Amino acid sequence: MSIFVDFAHSIINALAAVSTPALAIVLFTAAVRLLISPLTYWQFRSRRRQTALAPQLAELRAKHKNDPMKLATETLDLQRANGVSPFAGLLPALAQAPFFMLMFRVSNDGLIGGSLLGHPLTAHLAAAVPVFAALIALSAALAWWSSRQMRRLNPETPGWMAWLPYLGVPAIVILPLAAGLYLVTSAAWTTLERAVLSHPDRKSAPKNRG
Repeated sequence: MSIFVDFAHSIINALAAVSTPALAIVLFTAAVRLLISPLTYWQFRSRRRQTALAPQLAELRAKHKNDPMKLATETLDLQRANGVSPFAGLLPALAQAPFFMLMFRVSNDGLIGGSLLGHPLTAHLAAAVPVFAALIALSAALAWWSSRQMRRLNPETPGWMAWLPYLGVPAIVILPLAAGLYLVTSAAWTTLERAVLSHPDRKSAPKNRG
């Protein structure tokens, strides 16, 4: 693990050499999100197709309401036939998790120098209340928008999933400033991706395979 932490640290230091440490974290986060963007595109394509299948899924639920096993089997068959993966929504978050852990280690171990608005990037909430208040407010706003878009793009989204974007808010409260900046930048990237990928021209209809 230390090898990867050192590698992440060296990348951030290289970016900081041509900018600032805080901007280096933003650039590092953007690079990570760009790296996993194909997974995000797959997630949105799968979600679009899932939404288009809603009438057929409703028919299956009505037809097999007393046979959960048959319902699950035919639902999976229908999704596979139309290019829908039930796991597509998890892949971007899973792919990003190792990079976030690296950022947490780099900031928590005090490997990052520099500051943001006069507060060290290794500081926690009690030592940098104004900056953290701004990050928390921004994170909450981005989470609200993300949750709203999630429900709009897929009305059948389970209630608990609509609350997932808000997990970043309490995380910022307990993490070092550098890690909080990573989370807010990542949330902003997600907001931008949803705005682009939810454009009508990018809608994908399910495949008709008879």
